[in-house]
Formats: sequence, structure tokens, C-alpha cells
Amino acid sequence: MLLRNLKPPQLCNGTRLKVKVLHRNVVEATVITGCAQGETVFVPRIPSIPNDLPFEFKRIQFPLKVCFAMTINKSQGQTLKFAGIDLRENCFSHGQFYVACSRVSPPSSLIILAHSNRLAK
Repeated sequence: MLLRNLKPPQLCNGTRLKVKVLHRNVVEATVITGCAQGETVFVPRIPSIPNDLPFEFKRIQFPLKVCFAMTINKSQGQTLKFAGIDLRENCFSHGQFYVACSRVSPPSSLIILAHSNRLAK
């Protein structure tokens, strides 16, 4: 998953990619979601300067994250073939739960993980 807006609207924050080739300074990937679906793109290393520390430094890294899981906010606007929702931690609101459940169309493609004592009676 892409973590920065690089080239909107093709490469935006939250775009899912399938990595094809890893090079030293660039990642070759295929876009899985969005308006550029199916296109091959190149994601470069970019400078990152943290500002929450008392000292400054710069590191160069790829703005990508392996996406076996994503937050409910990141899933908004995505269409998934299969989804699992972990409710062992509370949702912020009922609206978040609705967004999480509505990412897949057939209910059989949705799995909800919850503590047994929290299930509806």
C-alpha cells in the first residue's frame, strides 16, 4: 500500500500495489486499485524528515507498506473480495463498523473476529 500522494490521481495515499521487481532506488509495481488499475508504475525512494524528535535527520525510504491488514479509515473507498474484521478492540463508532462491513458485497466473504462474551444474544 502506498503511504504518500506521489502522482494524483494515479498514485495516491492508500493505493494498493502489487510489487513486480525491487530495484535499489525504485520499486516496479502494478496498480491494483483506483483509476490506474492494471498500469505498471515506478515508486522511487523519497526523503523523510521526522519532526517529532528533538533532533533532525533525514532518511530516504520507499513510501510503501506491506498490506496484509489495513485500518478502517484506509479501507474506505476500497472494494475487497474478502475481508476480516477484528473486533477484539472497540470500534470508534457504529459508522466505522458499517464502513468495515460494507467493503465486501456478499456477506459470505466477510469474517468478524470478536470475543465470545461480546457476541449479541
